[in-house]
Amino acid sequence: MRKITPNEFTGTKAWQALDIDLIENASIRLHWTDAPYKWHVNDGSEVFVVLDGKVDMHVRQAGEVLVIPLQVGDIFHAEDGDEHVAHPQGGARVLVIETAGSV
Repeated sequence: MRKITPNEFTGTKAWQALDIDLIENASIRLHWTDAPYKWHVNDGSEVFVVLDGKVDMHVRQAGEVLVIPLQVGDIFHAEDGDEHVAHPQGGARVLVIETAGSV
């Protein structure tokens, strides 16, 4: 899994792209929340983009919980098998792209 901060990406030529993931049968949803979600593992990859507010993404790696702070414009990419839970700091709006039917 990884955090992507868009303003840190610069290409060597105009319109150069940073490939994040390819997801077949993806759902693209805008979420609003002011409460944590639940610990989960997606059925495939997930791309989580903070559009408004702040979110602390808690991830579990090798039995340890790490907290990744996300601000407006930050992208969190979870691969299949990555355990995580989002904790908004107040109200937040996020765009989530994931396999259709994933939790």
